[in-house]
Amino acid sequence: MARKTKNNKPQTLSSDLLKSKLLSAINTNSKKRYTPKQLKRKLSLENSTDSISSALNQLASEGKILALKENIFKANRNAIPPKPKATATHIGKLDLTRSGSGFVIVEGLEQDIFISANNINGAFDGDEVSVKISKQKSGRRPDGKIIKVISRKIKQLVGKIVVFKKLGIVNYSGKNGELDIFIKSDDLNGAENGDSVLVTITSWGNANNSKLWGSIASILTETDAHNMAMQQILVDNGFDLQFPDHVLKEANHLERAISQEEINLRRDLRKTTTLTIDPLTAQDFDDALSIEKLENGNWEVGVHIADVSHYVQPDTAIDKEAFSRSTSVYLVDRCIPMLPEVLSNKLCSLRPNEDSLTFSAMFEFDDKYKIVKEWYGKTIIHSDRRFTYEEAQEIIETTEGEYATEILTLDKIAKKLRKQKFKNGAIAFESDEVQFKLDEDNKPIDIYVKKRKDAHLLVEDFMLLANKAVATFIINKSKKAQEVPFVYRVHDTPNEEKLEDFGLFAKELGFPMKLDTPKNVAKSFNDLAKEAQTNEVVALMQPMAIRTMSKAIYTTENIGHYGLAFDNYTHFTSPIRRYSDLLVHRILAKNLEDNYNRVKKADLEAKCGHISTMEKKAMTAERDSIKYKQVEYLMDKVGQTFEGFISGIIDQGIFIELKESKAEGLIGFNQFTESYEIASSRLYAIGNKSGTRLAMGTKVKVELLDTNIELKQIDLKLVEVIKS
Repeated sequence: MARKTKNNKPQTLSSDLLKSKLLSAINTNSKKRYTPKQLKRKLSLENSTDSISSALNQLASEGKILALKENIFKANRNAIPPKPKATATHIGKLDLTRSGSGFVIVEGLEQDIFISANNINGAFDGDEVSVKISKQKSGRRPDGKIIKVISRKIKQLVGKIVVFKKLGIVNYSGKNGELDIFIKSDDLNGAENGDSVLVTITSWGNANNSKLWGSIASILTETDAHNMAMQQILVDNGFDLQFPDHVLKEANHLERAISQEEINLRRDLRKTTTLTIDPLTAQDFDDALSIEKLENGNWEVGVHIADVSHYVQPDTAIDKEAFSRSTSVYLVDRCIPMLPEVLSNKLCSLRPNEDSLTFSAMFEFDDKYKIVKEWYGKTIIHSDRRFTYEEAQEIIETTEGEYATEILTLDKIAKKLRKQKFKNGAIAFESDEVQFKLDEDNKPIDIYVKKRKDAHLLVEDFMLLANKAVATFIINKSKKAQEVPFVYRVHDTPNEEKLEDFGLFAKELGFPMKLDTPKNVAKSFNDLAKEAQTNEVVALMQPMAIRTMSKAIYTTENIGHYGLAFDNYTHFTSPIRRYSDLLVHRILAKNLEDNYNRVKKADLEAKCGHISTMEKKAMTAERDSIKYKQVEYLMDKVGQTFEGFISGIIDQGIFIELKESKAEGLIGFNQFTESYEIASSRLYAIGNKSGTRLAMGTKVKVELLDTNIELKQIDLKLVEVIKS
């Protein structure tokens, strides 16, 4: 079975893990023949049939399976390794669920190993563990028991301390359950009774003594519930609140002055008009745009990215810490950066009126805004002006203001790029980005959905162009000689079964869709997005449409980016906040001009897997912070009624998303006066007595019964189904 996420849904597998799962499934029944579609169904894979077919052909070329004829495969008995015993011990990573149980994901095993809460044996989410299969029934996921924790993912926890005469105890309650961490008096480091603290685990106990021991790393002086909750969200998802001292020391000793020797090695663009356009609250400016009219009448546009690779060298303390984090984390009220502040906000930030070291992608456009020339390389720039999105948008709308000619020309070119992107089959769906207005105590006083205008899209379009062009440069270089292993950002085609179910549902709502080819799927989705701007019922379908999509991941196997309709795509434009981009910079720099340099593909793929995992954890942390503030916003509104719509259906009940706050709550079927039959597609449920149909997107009126800020949950009661 495909790896499960915490909500028990299959996910898209990376290339290596996909091949491992396919090989295991084929070898399990060595006499049977399989097609890619059969294996897709058998393993409940999210990967497209084309990517599965490609993986099977790779396995056949490696001699691990046999290709009988086009798209039919079977086991190569001579290559089948000895079958592991049911009681064998395996090593994998623990994926803990909110219920306290979990799954150990073992590469090479067809199925994840289920671990009940009683058999977790002190392991935390993300730990590398040794697990022994205790029960294996044919066709079912094996049950197992964690024997040993090999390495810990989480090293720190947040909690409140109770201080006694000879020791202290930190009480932790969160994703990893409820724990007491004992603190020796010498390790209190000034912590007093009732303090909120960050504790570093120094001993995880043993078979004879299960007590956890720790040392107070810092006292969290802001003891308000909000700050405590945000810090716990970060720690629970595996992100350290502070940088280690040796990392900060190394960062503070970096050379800050730009030498003439370094300038001589770079293309000097300091006299070219260069602008940054960022959010009002931005501190790290990792990209800038330059524009210059050439003597031949063409425009040259530069996409300039902070040259983090100049300052962060491989295998340094800063580099190892950046890889461990892999991404900056953006919560409602704060950013936990991937790099220390001296780098993210100063040395690498492309601040106005300063010389900055950059890695640039330069594009020459003719009078029809078609690219006629490209160049990539290390540069030095001087940002002339920092614009907020609002300031740039005002210039676009009024056609007046400082650097108006430059911004308006960039906007025209960006719109041409955007038009071509959608013509090629890109999908225009965007999920709502919830934002909060906070008072001086960080209490939410308003919730709104961020509106993206031309200024946002202008920057986005040039970043997409650079990402696409860099990936294409490496692909073309690989075609000339041996493959250059690279980090690609890939997005598989939609899950076929989900797509079919959604198509039927859309048809019932009067919006038929053509789903026979990828391009028709994209066109139908774009038509739906356009219709959603004026049709409220169709607008409610957009979240469901997004759920049919695969998740984008990092991998060395380039299968293209379906959502953007790009054959080649990577992440090049944000190395301050994404480690993937730093890797891309290093590989690109070594392969410019006539240079040819390869890294080990297996090592790079392993790094891609870690980066993708940390990206998911960062997204979970961001969602958790949003949920917390949504619940906090609703705490004084218990008893009030709200409009919403059905946003999900599970065995236990229906999820309702409130229209105003976008908060989501569950109404259990046990609240209803009759039982409901849930469709296999989970797009609707029908009352067994009344025939009442509760479908995804149905408008409802609900009463807010209660809020639970610790669990980030709200309880609702159905008041009325609103008939359209």
